[in-house]
Amino acid sequence: MTDVLWVLVGIIIGSIGGVLGISLVSAGRFEDKEKEIQDLRTQRELLKEEIFRLSKSRKPQPRKKRYYKPRNNQHKNKKV
Repeated sequence: MTDVLWVLVGIIIGSIGGVLGISLVSAGRFEDKEKEIQDLRTQRELLKEEIFRLSKSRKPQPRKKRYYKPRNNQHKNKKV
């Protein structure tokens, strides 16, 4: 009877220790994943802003005005 009691106590203590060990290991992983998710969200927002900035449909820039020199029309003024 006492042997069975010791086995049950060992199983209970072992299961409690196992649950604590698993929770400590997974807590670090959870924190890493949470940081990575936050970094990806920040990156996504920055990329969205850049895409929006680049895709704005603006009016095209007007062409520069061309200044022409007045033509020298001597051949028209010649008398033959």
